[in-house]
Amino acid sequence: MSVKHIFDRRLLVERRDRAAGTIAAHEFLLARVADDLVERLAAINRTFPAAASLGAYHGLLGRRLRQVPGIEVVTDVEASDRLLAQCEGPRVKADEEALPFAEQSLDLVVSGLALQLVNDLPGTLIQIRRVLKQDGLLLAALLGGTTLTELRTAFLIAEEELEGGASPRVAPFADVRDLGGLLQRAQFALPVADSDTVTVTYRDPMALMGELRAMGASNALAERSRRPLRRATLARAIEVYQERFALPDGRVPATFEIITLTGWAPHPSQPKPLRPGSATIGLADVLGKGAGPRGRKLG
Repeated sequence: MSVKHIFDRRLLVERRDRAAGTIAAHEFLLARVADDLVERLAAINRTFPAAASLGAYHGLLGRRLRQVPGIEVVTDVEASDRLLAQCEGPRVKADEEALPFAEQSLDLVVSGLALQLVNDLPGTLIQIRRVLKQDGLLLAALLGGTTLTELRTAFLIAEEELEGGASPRVAPFADVRDLGGLLQRAQFALPVADSDTVTVTYRDPMALMGELRAMGASNALAERSRRPLRRATLARAIEVYQERFALPDGRVPATFEIITLTGWAPHPSQPKPLRPGSATIGLADVLGKGAGPRGRKLG
């Protein structure tokens, strides 16, 4: 089955290269994700001799991981040369869609805010499961479906009014249920997907868009419009954003939904669900009520 190319991966790398010089000044969201992933890993009582950070950006997550007891060697994987040069320790230039690791060679794979931009997420998850050793762990944070909903709404209205139709400007991120289902499709054991919403405020919408560019996160959709954005359309989008979403102090909020995926490569020692019909105690016995000879309703 052919993969639909939603993102222009070449352009994405070019924009990350351009943002590399200032990205450390705009790492607030990645830092939050790194803190959360490190906290989750610190609660797991086991060692991870070989780990990889996929979509490493400038190495922030990798540096945090190397401080976690039990995590030994962390390899940063990044497609941008200029970002990779800022990483420390083992590193490899590679795209998240083509992992450069042998099967069952890693104990841990982590990713911070990168996998939502791959074109074949199901295929990438399957690759990750294959490179993990049995009972190896995947822990990944992705941007979810409500991310930048304010910006998406503002441009949609402005372009409908002034252009006669909207063009793709904000990436279509998946929701938590879809991502949990993808973990199951990739045959991860004990799959979990949970969501957290982060709201950040900016002086105005232009400040938000400036930060997105500085993060290397501006529009890289394959079907983006090649026409320059008209000043009138941009002005109307800013106006709509402020009219609909501005706070009492005049600042504007921006929503980021962070979905964290947890999954384990299968291993015989892991808990497994019971087969349907294998229970030896009935629900009525657990509740302490008899169902009666003809299975009448309880109560």
